[in-house]
Amino acid sequence: MTIKKIAFLTGTRADFGKLQPLIEIIEKSKDFQCYIFVTGMHTLSKYGSTYKEVKKQKYKNIFIFMNQTNSTDQDIILANTITGFSNFIKEVSPDLIVVHGDRIEALAGAIVGSFNNILVSHIEGGEISGTIDELIRHAVTKLSHIHFVANTEAKQRLIQMGEDENSCFTIGSPDIQIMKNSELPKIDQVKQYYEIPFDEYSICIFHPVATELEKLSSHVKEFVSALIESQKNYIVVYPNNDEGSDIILNEYSRLKNNLNFKLFPSIRFRSFLTLLKSSKFIIGNSSVGIRESEVFGIPTIDLGTRQQNRTKNKNISHITLEKNKILKSITEISQKSFESDSSFGDDHNTVEEFYEILSGKKIWDFSLQKQFIDRNP
Repeated sequence: MTIKKIAFLTGTRADFGKLQPLIEIIEKSKDFQCYIFVTGMHTLSKYGSTYKEVKKQKYKNIFIFMNQTNSTDQDIILANTITGFSNFIKEVSPDLIVVHGDRIEALAGAIVGSFNNILVSHIEGGEISGTIDELIRHAVTKLSHIHFVANTEAKQRLIQMGEDENSCFTIGSPDIQIMKNSELPKIDQVKQYYEIPFDEYSICIFHPVATELEKLSSHVKEFVSALIESQKNYIVVYPNNDEGSDIILNEYSRLKNNLNFKLFPSIRFRSFLTLLKSSKFIIGNSSVGIRESEVFGIPTIDLGTRQQNRTKNKNISHITLEKNKILKSITEISQKSFESDSSFGDDHNTVEEFYEILSGKKIWDFSLQKQFIDRNP
C-alpha cells in the first residue's frame, strides 16, 4: 500500500481527547502521514488556548486556524471553517479526513471532504441526544463515507438512515480505551498542578442548549443557586462555546469568591479523567455524565434535555432544572454508588481496530459516490 495521508480535524478540548489515541498510532506508522488541523475553541484564550496542548505533543504536521472570535455567530464559524479547511486540504491533498462527533467543525470537515471528492470518516456517529447536536451528528453521517461507531445500536441507526452496512465499523470509543488501559496521572499530582484544595469534591459541567436559549438564564440561575446551597465542593469546567455560553459564564461569577468552588476554562483530558475517577458525582448536562462517568461507576445528575434519550442507564438521575429538585437529587446521590459499566463499546481495542481497518484494502475501495440503501420495513 502506498503511503496514505490522514487529516484529523479537531475543534475542541473534548474531541481532541478522543481523537488523540487515533492520531498517535497514525503518527507513529510508516504507512501513513498524519496531519492535524486545529481550530475552534482550541484557539480562544477565553477557553484556555488549548491549541497549546496539541502543540506540546510535537506531532510533525500541526496546522492552527482561528475560525472565530468570542462573539462570532455559529453560522459564520461554520462558513469560516469551511473556507480555512478547504484551503488546507487543497495544500495537503489528504486521502482521508477524520472528524468526530457533532460539533460545527466536524460538519465543516465533512462538507469540505464531500465537495472535494475525499473520503470522510466519522467517529461516533449514530448516537442520539437532545438539542441541535443530534441534527449536526446525523448531517455529518450523511456527508461521510466511512463510519467508526461505538456500539451495535449506533450501527443499526446508521443502517436505518440508509448507510451501507459495509461502511460501518463497530470499534468502541477511543476515550474508553484510555480510561481502561492507559496509565492516568495520579490524583495528588493533578490536584497539585491545578491547585485543587478539596479532599472530596464533585464535578460540574453545564452547556447551553441551542434550542432552549429563552430558558437558559432562568435555568442556570436555578442550577447555580442549588450548587451554592448544597454547600459541597465542586470543580467547575467552563461550557463549550455554543451560543448562550456567556449567560452561563456570567452566572458563574457568583461562584468566584466562594471557597467551595474551583473554576477552570479547560483541564487536560487525562487529568480530567483522573479527577472524574476520584469525584463523588458529576452534575450538569455534559456527555461525560453519560459516557465516561458510567465507565468509572461515578453517579450522575443529568439536567434538562441536552442528553435526552442518550442512555437507558437507570443509575443516572435525570432532573429538570428546578433548584429544589436539584438540591434533593444532590442529597440523594451523595448516598449512591454503582458498578462500572458501559454501553458505549468498552469490549473493543478501539485504537488497534481503527488502525487495522485503515491498513487494509477495503476502505480505500469505497466509492466516493454514496448511495442511499433502501430497506423494506
